[in-house]
Amino acid sequence: MEAVDPHAERHADGAGGDTRDEREFREEVRDWLDANLTGDFARARGRGGPGRDHEAFDVRLAWERHMAAAGWTCIGWPEEYGGRGASIRHQVVFHEEYALAEAPAPVNHMGEHLLGPTLIELGTPRQRDRFLARITAVDELWCQGYSEPGAGSDLAAVATRADLVGDHWVVNGHKVWTSHADQADRCFAIVRTEPGSRRQQGLSCLLIPMDRPGVHVRPITQLTGASGFCEVFFDDARTDAADIVGAPGDGWRVAMTTLGFERGVSMLGRQVGYERELRRLVEAARANGAADDPLIADRLVQAWIGVRTMRFTALRTMAGLRDGAPGPEASTGKIHWARWHRALGELAMDVLGAGSMLTRGAPYDLDAWQRLFLFSRADTVYAGTDEIQRDIIAERVLGLPKDRGPRPPEDRRGR
Repeated sequence: MEAVDPHAERHADGAGGDTRDEREFREEVRDWLDANLTGDFARARGRGGPGRDHEAFDVRLAWERHMAAAGWTCIGWPEEYGGRGASIRHQVVFHEEYALAEAPAPVNHMGEHLLGPTLIELGTPRQRDRFLARITAVDELWCQGYSEPGAGSDLAAVATRADLVGDHWVVNGHKVWTSHADQADRCFAIVRTEPGSRRQQGLSCLLIPMDRPGVHVRPITQLTGASGFCEVFFDDARTDAADIVGAPGDGWRVAMTTLGFERGVSMLGRQVGYERELRRLVEAARANGAADDPLIADRLVQAWIGVRTMRFTALRTMAGLRDGAPGPEASTGKIHWARWHRALGELAMDVLGAGSMLTRGAPYDLDAWQRLFLFSRADTVYAGTDEIQRDIIAERVLGLPKDRGPRPPEDRRGR
């Protein structure tokens, strides 16, 4: 295998395919990151991300607030809501350069990329005034309350309920696999507000403060030893009657809008990060001789093809945006990156050989490759299982009839 150019990502993703305006913007982003990723921020390079969200959290939060003060958060939002009104192509450039600079993983993803765009599209003027400025300033962190122990990725099966009592919604139920719930100030949650309703009917999206009485958070320790996911228990927790997105019973439409944004332009940054992981694995394979094995070499080549295909799939999704959010076709991208990354974790263990079975020290000191392998087992589960993504593609893209047979009994967990 030929030597890897450490700047190859920039050659492949940079000026070669950019317009003049995009090249100038790329240079602006790159120069700002180079000038500001210094001191503690520089020491946090590459920290955080899936399976590692506990790393340098306070520094990453300070970094994101530093970015906010310079106008580098929520750049795709309209200017009237605190963004830059950046085009899709400019957003792609930003996320690519951010990943190439190995800037710390953001802590405000749920607010910036999921809830904020949803409120811009479906929220009330009061909600936009109340919440959007705090999201752009990274003054308020959000978590997403979708999955439940008895529902998982089958969002239509949620059982957490909310009853309108006077001028408050009173919430009771149990959410699980809630990312960053222990750090969040608020939660946007799908709950059942119509007693006796079933499936997609009778659901609503509520905005719930996490510091209210009756809200209890319990972190879940994962195989990696980290606890980025949490359980959230609502026991007569209250939120204002006005803190509902859309009309009562409109929660399914709100949730589908949010999930569309989740498959959005930030996926390009994820792809660049994956390409960097692959490059480092190639370097490790050369260093220990594993790359001389034709089977390993072939798998590394196939991984490279897969990550480049991932980029083209993401770009095609961005080209097909509908009213600012990807359509159901974006589920193909989720299936692709989840299966690719899980396979990369398996390939890393084979490259490292028997030594990958040993921790660096007691009691459970994992290296980066071991964490990658263990956490990537969840890639095909969180943010919507492969099975759910295939259902979406079959029904909403291909127009196939819904499966009316008995649902499989396995736990379909998601975020």
